[in-house]
Amino acid sequence: MRETPNPKYRTAEFRGDLRSRARIFWGTVVAIALLWVLLIVGAPTAHAFGGHAISESLYGFFGYACHQDPARSFHVFGEKLAVCSRCFGVYFGLFGGLLAYPLLRPMDETRPLPRVWLFAAMVPMAIDWSLGYFRILENTHFSRVVTGLILGIACAVFIVPALIELAELGLNRSLAKSKKAAG
Repeated sequence: MRETPNPKYRTAEFRGDLRSRARIFWGTVVAIALLWVLLIVGAPTAHAFGGHAISESLYGFFGYACHQDPARSFHVFGEKLAVCSRCFGVYFGLFGGLLAYPLLRPMDETRPLPRVWLFAAMVPMAIDWSLGYFRILENTHFSRVVTGLILGIACAVFIVPALIELAELGLNRSLAKSKKAAG
C-alpha cells in the first residue's frame, strides 16, 4: 500500500481539486448503488405489471448473489424482492451509507477507519445467523434487515476513502503530467 501524503501538507487548491474529483467518484458509486436497489425492487414490480421477461431476468441475475427464499424475503405487489431481507439490508445500507458519507467525514480524507469496525459490523449478522441456524432463536425479517443495514453502512464507510484515494491518484498523475509538460 502506498503512503498517503499528510493532508495538512496539501495546498488549498489541491484539496479543492481532490474534493471535486472525489465527489464525481462518489456520485458515480451512489448512482450505481441506487440503480442496484431499484433493480432489486424492480423485479417484483415488473412481474406485477406484466413485465415477466424483465422480472425473470432480474431474478435470475440476483439469484447468483442470493438464495432468494420467499419466506425470508420482503414482498412488493405480492411478489418477493429479487434478494432476501438480509441482502436487501446490506444493499440498502450500502446505498444509505454512501449517501450519508459526506455528512460524516470530509471528502478529502483518505484514511479509513480501523478495520476492526468492519469486522465488528459483521458480528450482529453472525450472531443473528447463528441463533437461527442452531435453532436457539428464530431470526425475523426485522433482525435480518437490521443486521444487513449495519454491515452495508459499515462497508460504505470503508469504500468511500478508497474512492477518494483513487481520485487522489488520478489528480497526482494529472499534476505530474502537467509539470512534465511545462518543465
